[in-house]
Amino acid sequence: MTTRPSSLELTLRAALVPAMRAKDTVALTALRSALAAIADAEAVEPSTAERLSVTTSGHVAGAVTGVGAGEVARRQLSDDDVRRIVLDGVLTRRSDADTLQRYGAAERADTLRAEAEVLSTVLRHVPVEPSEGF
Repeated sequence: MTTRPSSLELTLRAALVPAMRAKDTVALTALRSALAAIADAEAVEPSTAERLSVTTSGHVAGAVTGVGAGEVARRQLSDDDVRRIVLDGVLTRRSDADTLQRYGAAERADTLRAEAEVLSTVLRHVPVEPSEGF
């Protein structure tokens, strides 16, 4: 089963190509970390995956056998979930930048603020999708 990526996730992925071409390391770092946070949120708890495995290997503890035996469907995130994950990345970067600034790491603080701005720009340009059921 495949999941339909949100328009925000698609926009983040699409923004990677121009950032790579421009060798914009700040944008690349921000975009890749946001996509990784989304992927992490879609992950299923290992205990859930273990319950779904029926055939185990007698040779390796905890291993499953058969084609696709270890595959588990990922969590479906709503568009709001994805937006919250990216917004959390923005807020965390801004907070961390303020802390770094107070401790004299102005250059790193500026980098985090620039990363936060990249993600904020993406959030501003992707309209909030209406929730299903309304």
